[in-house]
Amino acid sequence: MNNDPSVNGGPSVRGEASVDSTGSTGSTGSTDSVDSAKDDPSVDDGPFPDGAPAGDGGPSANDVRLGWALAASGWLTLAVYTLADANPVRVAVSGVFLLCCPGLAAVRSARPRLAAAGAPMGRLESWVMVVALSLAIDTLIIVAFYLTGGFISGWALAAVAGATTLLALPQCFPRRRTPGGPPQAGRRGGGRTGGRHRDSSRDGHQGDHQDGRGNEHRAHDRDRGRGERRRRRAVAAGAGTAGLLLVAACAGGGASSSPSAAGDSGGAAGGTSAPGRAPADPAAPGSWHLAFQDGFDGDRLNRSNWTTCYDWNQDGCTNAGNHELEWYRPQQVTVGGGDLTLTANRSATEGSDGTTYPWTSGMVSTGRDSWNAQPRHTFTYGFFAAAVRIPPEAGMFPAFWLLPESRTTPPELDVAEFISTTQYVQMTVHYTGPNGEDKDQWERYGPQDFPAGYHVFAVDWESDSLTWYVDGVQRYQVTDPEKIPHTAMEVLLNLAVGYPSSPPQSVDTARMTVDWVRVWQH
Repeated sequence: MNNDPSVNGGPSVRGEASVDSTGSTGSTGSTDSVDSAKDDPSVDDGPFPDGAPAGDGGPSANDVRLGWALAASGWLTLAVYTLADANPVRVAVSGVFLLCCPGLAAVRSARPRLAAAGAPMGRLESWVMVVALSLAIDTLIIVAFYLTGGFISGWALAAVAGATTLLALPQCFPRRRTPGGPPQAGRRGGGRTGGRHRDSSRDGHQGDHQDGRGNEHRAHDRDRGRGERRRRRAVAAGAGTAGLLLVAACAGGGASSSPSAAGDSGGAAGGTSAPGRAPADPAAPGSWHLAFQDGFDGDRLNRSNWTTCYDWNQDGCTNAGNHELEWYRPQQVTVGGGDLTLTANRSATEGSDGTTYPWTSGMVSTGRDSWNAQPRHTFTYGFFAAAVRIPPEAGMFPAFWLLPESRTTPPELDVAEFISTTQYVQMTVHYTGPNGEDKDQWERYGPQDFPAGYHVFAVDWESDSLTWYVDGVQRYQVTDPEKIPHTAMEVLLNLAVGYPSSPPQSVDTARMTVDWVRVWQH
């Protein structure tokens, strides 16, 4: 507004109509109220390029650019996520995106409403809200995947990227401005539209204008005070809501990790991404009774259930048939915190066979302490399940499997093996071919980020079928009677090393953890 009396015909008065050179009039109340908010040093722009919106009917060019950047940020992060797990670029980009982008998109989408309510946010308050909302959105999406028993970190990241894009899109498309100036919704009650009325008031009531101006300033100060209080309440409410969402999400995640009964998402064949209570019944059809269980409570291995080597134990052992790099030793098997832990270390170990092995590792079996001893537990048919978390390191060969009591193979049942990958689980039956040759039939399921949490691997071994489950979902079945074993078997879990390839030099240790093991029979 030009304040030269020679142009305006008198002193400028806020809250009244101005007259242009053609005699048309327009309200100045909307402009003054926005300018005062912009000039207020207590209101900062926060994480927005143009500060609070000026009621111009749509986002600015900078808003549009930032909106598109946010919409694309998640998908760019997904592209970076294909790098190796420990890659610093992957870690940094993923961390920044998850911590900032979802909340920033949410706060920016709500910015016009906050401004309309007279509650623009300062920089610190804006970023507190951004981080709180980002954590809440991330946690809720992750817990949603846990509740469905199918958590995969890549899928969860894609879901967060999708949510961020949806929140950012409203700021990506500028809207047309209303012809004739700013929207009328932005006007204060002091605005006038009649040029004649303005002239008469200027000519006859100059003193009243001065009083009205003072009253308007006082009213404006009161409005600013109310806006500031509303702004603080909005920030506090938003942060509180985000905190409650995080607490609820964490509580939900804890509940989902405790499998209970058949039909639950965390049943015997159901998934659990965190350690949980073993289920009462398997998910497979039929009438079952519990034949064996170990929840690994206490601080030492239950030696009535497990030995720490193969049946050919002689101060340790290995599987020479696979040309593995480890020598199994009892000290690599520990129990604590409700878990069984099998630890592999790069440590040169002299085996009783005279060979020096570059690694030492751990395993457990329900078999014998030595060749001529009696096995602890063997089973013919049943539903075999274990909640296992495999290590993320390359070069490891974790497995949950069944070996015949006779110690000769085939047959052999591999409930879950991870060969040259942590993203695909292999399910295999080894059997004898028509000419006496060793044969096998297998299937792989994935990709999943199996090292990210516990997963329940199971097989239902019947006299006429074999059915594999991963996290409660049937993934593979064999019904050929020539391939179904009918001999008693021991249960084994082991962390082998170097099959089919050696770990990289950067890997010196790895851990496989087991929450529980159970066997049911009809």
